[in-house]
Amino acid sequence: MATKGGAAAAYPSAARISDSPCYHQYSASLKCLEEFGSDKSKCQDHFDVYKECKKKEREARLERNKTRSLFS
Repeated sequence: MATKGGAAAAYPSAARISDSPCYHQYSASLKCLEEFGSDKSKCQDHFDVYKECKKKEREARLERNKTRSLFS
């Protein structure tokens, strides 16, 4: 969602994973899975880093949304 003139929206969404701040962690997880196939235990560190990133991203979004109202 962009505003007039092509500027970014005040509250950007990560509709595309490549727009997410966690894209690099996501990519690293997938690359690990490709490398090790069905042995997911070897990728646990990557999964944990991605999970923590998504947690921080969610907390930041919730904090931004505290100031927003559905009725304004």
